[in-house]
Amino acid sequence: MSKLVVKDTALINASYSLGLSEQRLILLAILEARQNSHDGNYDKRLVVSADSYMTHFNVKRSAAYEALQTACKNLFERRFSYQEKRTRGVANVTSRWVSEVAYINETATVEIVFAQSVIPLITELEGRYTSYTIEQVANLNSGYAVRLYELLIAFRSTGTITPMQLADLRNKLGVLDGEYERMHHFKARVLDLAVSQINEHTDITVKYEQHKTGRAITAISFKFKQKKAPEPIGKADSYIKMTDKQINTFSRKLAALSELGSNAPMGASVDDFAKQIANDLADPNKQQKYIKHLSKVGYQPSKSKDK
Repeated sequence: MSKLVVKDTALINASYSLGLSEQRLILLAILEARQNSHDGNYDKRLVVSADSYMTHFNVKRSAAYEALQTACKNLFERRFSYQEKRTRGVANVTSRWVSEVAYINETATVEIVFAQSVIPLITELEGRYTSYTIEQVANLNSGYAVRLYELLIAFRSTGTITPMQLADLRNKLGVLDGEYERMHHFKARVLDLAVSQINEHTDITVKYEQHKTGRAITAISFKFKQKKAPEPIGKADSYIKMTDKQINTFSRKLAALSELGSNAPMGASVDDFAKQIANDLADPNKQQKYIKHLSKVGYQPSKSKDK
């Protein structure tokens, strides 16, 4: 199954404020919507499980339960705004994210029905759109970092965002009025934090430049570039001796990779697929097919033992 998140560029550029757990829930729901788009019914309830949250974002089960419960509390009231062309003029649209959301304690799952305005922005993409694999934001633990990453990759072809007015940038990152109004607070708590996490955990490196009107900083521009692909961990026919803890950790991460999704048994859950991979990683005859993927999920061999 594809793990590609696709959003209309209008949605990427929308102004909205979501907490980190809410953003992650929306991303998982988008994946669910895309994976089931073959039936043409986008109005149905989409189910996101704690297991899926735990696997994709590498958190403990208890943390996944808490995150989904927290996300459900306020998500129905969350709104976003965007612009849409009309026959005459441009409409400034405000919409809810969801028309319905429910948490089922017994199954640790969330049921979501996207609002009607959201559906074409994530599933009926005929014009400009932005896509990325969910692994790129899996280790970002700041909602500002997720939003900035999305804003940046909408300009992947040029690697630059021309000076953006500070008020517009704050709005797009979801910084509320009254929050971090002093520039040094905004930089420390929002901008520098987001840039640091993006540079450490995603496939791009970014830097920004401040632009002044008089003595006041009024705009920010960005430049970013793609990181080089990581070097392979070892030869395709080599065997890496891994600890039980490493096998448990990296089998879950490998199970979430989009390029390995098609290898999952039909009807198997992510947990089931992770267990299969764990068995393969411990088997010298089966581990080889994962060697080239291990660096992508952060595995680093011991210099003394894994050569």
